[in-house]
Amino acid sequence: MGSYVAAAGEFDRDTDYITTRITADGRDGYPVEPGRYRLIVARACPWANRAIIVRRLLGLEDVLSIGFCGPTHDERSWTFDLDPGGVDPVLKIPRLQDAYFKRDPHYPKGITVPAIVEVPTGQVVTNDFAQLTLDFSTEWAAHHRDGAPQLYPEHLRDEIDEVAQRIYTEVNNGVYRCGFAGSQGAYERAYDRLFTALDWLSERLAGRRYLVGDTITEADVRLFTTLVRFDPVYHGHFKCNRAKLAELPVLWAYARDLFQTPGFGDTVDFVQIKQHYYIVHADINPTRIVPKGPDLANWLTPHGREALGGKPFGDATPPGLTREDERVPAGHNPL
Repeated sequence: MGSYVAAAGEFDRDTDYITTRITADGRDGYPVEPGRYRLIVARACPWANRAIIVRRLLGLEDVLSIGFCGPTHDERSWTFDLDPGGVDPVLKIPRLQDAYFKRDPHYPKGITVPAIVEVPTGQVVTNDFAQLTLDFSTEWAAHHRDGAPQLYPEHLRDEIDEVAQRIYTEVNNGVYRCGFAGSQGAYERAYDRLFTALDWLSERLAGRRYLVGDTITEADVRLFTTLVRFDPVYHGHFKCNRAKLAELPVLWAYARDLFQTPGFGDTVDFVQIKQHYYIVHADINPTRIVPKGPDLANWLTPHGREALGGKPFGDATPPGLTREDERVPAGHNPL
């Protein structure tokens, strides 16, 4: 499975991604075009979960197909073990690394999700997860569903970017900085940074329903995918244990509000999330035993956040029902 704990103490994420962009004008050689690309994700991965949510909220299902890798992988990358014969039905490959090597036979970096693959060539186009979802909002706008929300409105972009950057460094990556720390000192510094940021978020959200403005934005998507994994994984597995999410009143209510919003909770597969972290990170959990808990029924309890005002999608509309072939398996989610 490989080693995940940072030998030098501090965990430093490799952020050297493939930054090619798919744009409306095709300036990088990859124009937006219905059916040309396939989004590859794993439900277990928080970075990929962002892309699943944004694609669904914006209604891009008809123009951008999706492929799901299984929750576990070895040092040779994510596999399509959930599909018949262990092969993606569109790309006809068993491992995501095949699409990376198709573009660069000597690709030296990690094989990550989400990734967008060009179907005709079988080559990965980008794995830049931060830019990818922003481009869904901007470059793919001509293909949004009727009533699609504005997740990255122009007049709020500076504030969204500022908030999202702090969420990324301190929370999204902060939990990994705790979990992959290779020394006591590195872990304690990471722990303090994480909970300082969670305290800041609790204060920010105490009097407002969403992070920026009166509706859901990209910033909320980015925070949600970490919060929803907090109690099942990060609290114990990554030792982020000053408090459970369910013990943080503001953030817990905020997370439940989003979870109960169409397009958020219906993308979450708690079974695959736990399998990924507890099985793949064998240097942290050598037995690879997956915890049975926690009880997930409390995700559906009333959150009371409506009293703060705001509307999830403003004047836009929620997405419709999830397509049958994209639904989270029964029993993997309390919805």
